[in-house]
Amino acid sequence: MHLALYRKYRSRTFDDVCGQEHITSVLKYEAGHNLISHAYLFCGPRGVGKTSCAKILAKAVNCEHPVDGNPCCECSACLSIDSGASVDVLELDAASNNRVDDMRELIDGVVYTPARLKYRVYIVDEAHMLSMSAFNAFLKTLEEPPSHVIFILATTELHKLPETIISRCQRFDFRRLTVPVIADRLEYIAKNENIKYTRGGLEDIAQLAGGGMRDAIGLLELCASRRLEVNSELVHEALGIASYDEAASVARAIASADYDAIFSTIDNIVASGRDIAVFWDELSSFFRDMLIYKTAKNPAGFLELSSHSLDILAKTASLFTLSGLLYRCSILDDAASRILRFSASARLTAELALVRMCDPSLSPDIGALTERVAALEEKLASLSPSLLSLSQHTPPAEPMPKETLAGSITTKNNPDNNSGTTDTPSTKQNNIVKLNSNKPSAAAQATSRSDAEKENARTGTHTDTPRPLPYWSELCAALSNKIPAFKAFAPVLRGYYASDGGFIISGSTSLSTEYAKRVSEQLRSQLSIFEGRDVGAEMIKFTVGVADTKDSNNKSKKSNHHPIDELVDGEQ
Repeated sequence: MHLALYRKYRSRTFDDVCGQEHITSVLKYEAGHNLISHAYLFCGPRGVGKTSCAKILAKAVNCEHPVDGNPCCECSACLSIDSGASVDVLELDAASNNRVDDMRELIDGVVYTPARLKYRVYIVDEAHMLSMSAFNAFLKTLEEPPSHVIFILATTELHKLPETIISRCQRFDFRRLTVPVIADRLEYIAKNENIKYTRGGLEDIAQLAGGGMRDAIGLLELCASRRLEVNSELVHEALGIASYDEAASVARAIASADYDAIFSTIDNIVASGRDIAVFWDELSSFFRDMLIYKTAKNPAGFLELSSHSLDILAKTASLFTLSGLLYRCSILDDAASRILRFSASARLTAELALVRMCDPSLSPDIGALTERVAALEEKLASLSPSLLSLSQHTPPAEPMPKETLAGSITTKNNPDNNSGTTDTPSTKQNNIVKLNSNKPSAAAQATSRSDAEKENARTGTHTDTPRPLPYWSELCAALSNKIPAFKAFAPVLRGYYASDGGFIISGSTSLSTEYAKRVSEQLRSQLSIFEGRDVGAEMIKFTVGVADTKDSNNKSKKSNHHPIDELVDGEQ
């Protein structure tokens, strides 16, 4: 009968146990110096050597010729324990013997001395499966067992054991094995079994084992059953999981919003009979690795990856921002539970989540908004240097003189000039020459602008676009107190400085001439107060319509239309 590789290569001495030196060194010392405890508690994940260490300890305390705390594995005691024929080493499965009656049978047999060995050893596997009544029945015996009895409890779920049990045992915490440790052991087994392999394939198996040596050896045997070279492609094909390259390609498709590549990947997974939940775990692990690579100072110390996988990770992680990775990791985490719970709609759930990961604008949550803001900030940061250099090398444009601008506008709008004649190229050239010759020098322009600015500052006028009165709202409030009916017109009226030093009152309403005269006196006095100078009635001009009749109203609007009205309309 074929013997499974994980049983064939089970550790026989403490020195054979991989990755648990912090435990085996203590057990070797206790066995070598006869410092044996009455009860041991081995806790840790599956497949890391708990049961193997329990059997090695049972051999070490009963070995006829121990070697530095290790069993010799050659005496009758060691051979009987290895073969399972010893009646003094009892291995109990607490999952199937968890009743209080089963525990009472064990307690009744404790009083008997060993038949052939020095110690009677009870190995209770999966101890957390015992019922509370069984624990209570076992408590007194565990606390004060006979001198010839040793209890070894093994469990993967320490939190399910009562504190009264834990406190009466010598506790050892087994660790998950690292990828290099597992890969080295697999390489040793592959050489002994004449299995063709690549180091990358063994590292992939070690990574998929989740820190358990037993699972890793089982996966190696499964992949080697095809009698082919155990490489990365064979491992992922045999186990039906996504390779690191495939997960990286999906991540790159997400970064570039390549929907065709994403849907093609999901279609291939379904067509090949692979489980979408397994693929989702692999993709989530890849994004987790990218998150660590982006945030950790020494990511290689936290990622158990080969050099090839680390290169792939570095290239792919450069396509994402940190906020983008956090946003996409949250989507992966939310979709994982739904994919496992509702397997019938797993494909739809996966596709919806991947589409959301491609375009953050499709999601209204805070994570998507943060990702969009981060993308905009990155674009602005990339544009800032070019805009700065452009602004430094581009000279400021000189404004066209107002006289030239007014002349050109008058010429263009004058109907007498449009007599059907067309300017020839020579005529256009002459016009350009004349325009350039009439253009004042830069020094003259600067002097003219300086004089104009001084005059404007003295008179409160503005030579370019009419400047609004800065105190207009306060002036309207004062007028409304004097003339209550003015409140109806105040919201649609605006006050401006005129170019001649006066004032322009403009708006989109109709104002009768009589009412304008009534308001003019109060307006003049208020303007004098706010301006701090005497304002005459002739300095105030109204450019609003006169509301007499419908026709006259239209005519008045046309005749009294002022460029200020267009400016006011533009503001509104």
